Amino acid sequence: MIKERNRDLIVGLDIGTTKVVTLVGEMLIDGIVNIIGIGICPSKGINQGIINDLKSIIKCVKNSINQAENMADCQISSVYLALSNKYITCQNEIGMVPIYNDEVTKNDIDNVIHTAKCVRIKDKHHILHIIPQEYYIDEHSGINNPIGLSGKRIKAKVHLITCNSEMKKNIIKAIEACGLKVNHIIFSGLASSKAVLTKDECQLGVCMADIGSGTIDITIYTNGILQYSCVIPYAGNTVTNDISYAFNIPFVQAETIKIQYGYAEACSSSELCEQIQITNDNNKHIKTFKQSTLIEVIEPRYTELLHLINTKILNIQEKLKKLNHSYQFRSGIVFTGGAAQIKSLKSSAKKIFNMPIRIGIPTKISSLVNHDISKSNYSTAIGLLYYGKEHFQHYQKHNETKNIFKKWFQYISHWIKKEL
Repeated sequence: MIKERNRDLIVGLDIGTTKVVTLVGEMLIDGIVNIIGIGICPSKGINQGIINDLKSIIKCVKNSINQAENMADCQISSVYLALSNKYITCQNEIGMVPIYNDEVTKNDIDNVIHTAKCVRIKDKHHILHIIPQEYYIDEHSGINNPIGLSGKRIKAKVHLITCNSEMKKNIIKAIEACGLKVNHIIFSGLASSKAVLTKDECQLGVCMADIGSGTIDITIYTNGILQYSCVIPYAGNTVTNDISYAFNIPFVQAETIKIQYGYAEACSSSELCEQIQITNDNNKHIKTFKQSTLIEVIEPRYTELLHLINTKILNIQEKLKKLNHSYQFRSGIVFTGGAAQIKSLKSSAKKIFNMPIRIGIPTKISSLVNHDISKSNYSTAIGLLYYGKEHFQHYQKHNETKNIFKKWFQYISHWIKKEL
């Protein structure tokens, strides 16, 4: 959180394979985050969330930050940072401790969560998120908020999201080289979930698949609980690479025609008969091919990506079923991310997944920037602002509690001194 000119500002930074996005949001009195600044810069020096050229990515981040600062008329000093790469893993764990004074307190919850996270994780990995799933008091299960309840022992089930420590250090090093502090690192899939999923969807059961350029981030919720999360290191750029190879054109041009003319599946529309013309840097025509030929290249790769997601979903559903957990996704699958914007993705997915499909875009946002940010390729960046908002509100509440205790203590101390 940045305090400037009586403004409470939150900054989200999403460093993707193809672009770096910085969003500046102002916390309004009613709790709404109003986006007042945006910076977008093509990515260089990072692929699938892994830095391969530190100087290049620092330059890109600085460029994106400067754009956002100029638009928002502020000085950015700290950011909420998204992270996604193939080294992200998850595991569900259980902790159990006795209840200290027959009634559950905040200390009991802290202790049981600490016990749950004290498990063996992958070598060179660091815990990124500890997300409580549910609590048990003695034999009673399915408890969301156990504070104040009586019992002898408390058990907690938690979802741990971990990342490679060295990868985390490298991304922080890049941000700090730009003169910025990292408030929190958030798994990109978790950020996108906050931006596009509703409480009802999470309660009924839903899978979110954020298809970016380098990775697919998956989060699965049932009964309002995050049950599973993972990263598939295979996404939209594989489609672009196929186009580049098939038509012998530069990657940047391949990405442009994919966005402009691409469909996830062939259809009978007369619009698909358009002739696509490719020019060189001097704007000289070098080749022409049919849109239908382009789609013949795109369709099999998107079908492959969707089958990968489906296989992952079926495996998780089978595991949940064996654990006697809810495993049906009655809300279906929500696709988001830049590569989810391709035309006809929904109809293509319906042929593979036997459940409802929707394309998720960020909701509940207010914006002053002259840019359409209500698109799925901004889901992660906007989710970071939601995360920052929740963190700020929790911090405020904690400070208010501390201030009340401090005033009460001062009052008692003053009364004792007066009596003496």
